[in-house]
Amino acid sequence: MQSVKVGCLASAASRTLRSSPLYLPEIIKVSVYCSQVRFCQTQATPGETPVIRVPRYMQKRVEHVKQVRGKNKINTIRAGKLLIQSKHPELNQSAGYILGKFEKPVLCSKGWKHSKSFGDYFTINNVKAVAPFVAENQKEGEEQKPFVKFNNLRICKELVEVLNSMSITDPTTVQLQTIPKVMKGHNILCAAETGSGKTLSYLLPIIHRLQAEKGSEVEAVHKTRTVVLVPSRELAEQVTAVSRTLCRPFGLVTRTVGGGRGVGHIKMVFKKWSPDILVATPGALVKALRRRCLDLSELSFLVIDEADTMFDPSFSDLLENILRHTHIANDPGETKGLGRKAQLLVVGATFPGGVGEVLSQVTDLGNIVIIKSKMLHFLMPHVKQTFLKIKGTDKVLELHEALKLLQQEKGGGAALVFCNKSPTVNWLGYTLEEMGVQHARLQGEMAAAVRSGIFHSFQNGKVDVLICTDIASRGLDTSRVRLVVNYDFPHTQTDYIHRAGRVGRAGSVEDGEVLSFVTHPWDVEVVQKIETAARRRTSLPGMESNIREPKPKTVSRNGKNDLH
Repeated sequence: MQSVKVGCLASAASRTLRSSPLYLPEIIKVSVYCSQVRFCQTQATPGETPVIRVPRYMQKRVEHVKQVRGKNKINTIRAGKLLIQSKHPELNQSAGYILGKFEKPVLCSKGWKHSKSFGDYFTINNVKAVAPFVAENQKEGEEQKPFVKFNNLRICKELVEVLNSMSITDPTTVQLQTIPKVMKGHNILCAAETGSGKTLSYLLPIIHRLQAEKGSEVEAVHKTRTVVLVPSRELAEQVTAVSRTLCRPFGLVTRTVGGGRGVGHIKMVFKKWSPDILVATPGALVKALRRRCLDLSELSFLVIDEADTMFDPSFSDLLENILRHTHIANDPGETKGLGRKAQLLVVGATFPGGVGEVLSQVTDLGNIVIIKSKMLHFLMPHVKQTFLKIKGTDKVLELHEALKLLQQEKGGGAALVFCNKSPTVNWLGYTLEEMGVQHARLQGEMAAAVRSGIFHSFQNGKVDVLICTDIASRGLDTSRVRLVVNYDFPHTQTDYIHRAGRVGRAGSVEDGEVLSFVTHPWDVEVVQKIETAARRRTSLPGMESNIREPKPKTVSRNGKNDLH
């Protein structure tokens, strides 16, 4: 008889809870009430209602859910263009909505580590039509003021004429900030977004000063006056081509020396005389210094381009070796007159980590002028970026569809397809070849003779699809590119910035897009950081933003150097 009463009591409690707004199937399940809720019948006289006692922890859970569900959901959608456009419309965010300081964004990629998320996607739309490094040349409210031209920067007229012949008339923001400082002899650390014209920002003042000093030099002693260090042969060839075009009116000689060609090739570069400007990779330059093919005693300028890569541990030993062969000035006064020292220019699209430890050995960090773009480490607001959660087996078909869509519906254009490893480049190339997609491949394991000229042919339009590793993501001019595909998602946010920066560059075609395939759980972690930065309109987290002073060394009791 007692069991019947308890069963009836449970049934009545279940009906009461169902009719109540506090009925929570995920918390209270009548079918298992014996294991979750203990019903205790008091010693009541006939006619009195028994009492049900609910455990305190269950009461707290019910109250918590009631409070959470009682809150009004924040609507992130406003009239106008969408900043974040998701497969699930409730996760969209309008361009006009600004997240509060303590408001936690709800991410489209929140559950992407789960296998059921395959097929999900979201897009960070382009909210600006013009790149910020072009638009910032003239601020709002200054429409009546004429744009600053290159001849206003005190560059000689021959260089301005060459720029006009290249259809370059208006300097970008980074050029406006950098060129006057280089002219005055300052050591520079320039960090600005990809495609903002950093190459011209150091080549123009260097060539101007070299030609101005050429008449006062002793021609019998012809030594290299400028060295530009770059991480890859392709970038060395590109910088050399730009430098030769600018140097043509003055008779200044620019040469390049890259790795993979052997000592014989290096000796041939310096056989007659040293060039005025030498563009080199670190390994090849160290070989030339060891064999005394090159003398840096009269060096006036040392440029370290793509600095975040050059200060990476893979290059840092070579870089320190090169710096030991140069005499870097501590202040602008040491870059002029007899016995002058070299002016140091460090340039990159992201702020290089470890720069303080290396440069503190050769110059005074306090006298380095730091030029940072306002959009440094931000996602490009003028480039559409799509992230697709996809199985690895489906990536080839999605890539083929994206390339076909680019050619058939978007009027054509060039595409860069990035892979993380060289074998993936080769395998993907063979697969697309079977599908009838004409392409070229570029990866670091290729022989120098095979690798030479591949990117140049892509730049000239002989092929529209280039499958490559990250060697094509650093500094190379990709003004033809309309689509960047991350076939393999990059390991770091820095790599993503460089890859995405192959579109939306100064002077490039409009409507550039980035498509990223997200497959692995470790990919999702990077994607979530990118999406959070996009929703908050902040820079990507965890990236260097200033020079760090090196920690002082002390000698321990055992005679070894310790860092404190």
